Amino acid sequence: MDFLRPHADKIYAAMRILTGLLFVQHGLQKIFGLFGGAPEGAPGFIVYGAGGVELVGGALVAIGWFTGPAAFISSGTMAFAFLLGHVVQKGSLLPILNGGDLPILYCWIFLLIAAKGSGVWSVDSAGNASAE
Repeated sequence: MDFLRPHADKIYAAMRILTGLLFVQHGLQKIFGLFGGAPEGAPGFIVYGAGGVELVGGALVAIGWFTGPAAFISSGTMAFAFLLGHVVQKGSLLPILNGGDLPILYCWIFLLIAAKGSGVWSVDSAGNASAE
């Protein structure tokens, strides 16, 4: 797919922004009760701990500010969510059986973002013309 190669930086930035905005929605759901609210009976550390990481971490990743640390913390949070909320509670390591597809994908996408950094279209790269 050589025709996409010249656009790789912008495609990565779009993926980073979209991932961050999608993650923000989960934080809004848990903390502010939007989009159906937090899962019934969810403990406070899930609602406010994970919800806070989703809201703040997702926003930071989306705008590309402190992207590496925000993405790394978000990745770890999703690894913990997968293990606690899906493997332990559902009794299966396989995401297809425990419903953990989303946290696994978030975990690995955020780990990639943490490794690659914010890239173009980000606050981190503002004023850095070579990032474009």
